[in-house]
Amino acid sequence: MKIKSQKDFWSGLMFVVVGTTFAVGALNYSFGSSARPGPAYFPFGLGVLLAILGAMVLFKALTIEVEGGDPIGSFAWKPLIILVVSLAVFGAILPRLGMVISLPLLILMSSLAGDEFRLKEVVLNALVLTFGSWVIFIWGLKLIIPVWPTITFGA
Repeated sequence: MKIKSQKDFWSGLMFVVVGTTFAVGALNYSFGSSARPGPAYFPFGLGVLLAILGAMVLFKALTIEVEGGDPIGSFAWKPLIILVVSLAVFGAILPRLGMVISLPLLILMSSLAGDEFRLKEVVLNALVLTFGSWVIFIWGLKLIIPVWPTITFGA
């Protein structure tokens, strides 16, 4: 069988692998019932849907001819490294600096991965996303996430 679109083939394969991994990983948890879903209910369903979507993209890549084979370009290492580092920094500083500082810093750092950087847009984006995150996670879902920096004196 000939691959007719490399981009669709590899993205479909990635979706199938990630979806299957989540679905299989969810089997270690309790499903519950439709009225009272357990911790496996959502990840299993989402994993299955993702794997089905990937299979459809994979099927398209193997059956529908694309002009030039839709080749994959070179791997973008710089954005990948910037995003991974910014997420790691966010995870490390959130407990100490709180969401009000950590989230805007994450947005600022991750925006450097793109080709176009406009400081005004990044600041506006950071303000809106930080406020929206507070509304959803702190006020709406009542999650215990530090909002403000934690200051400790002495050892």
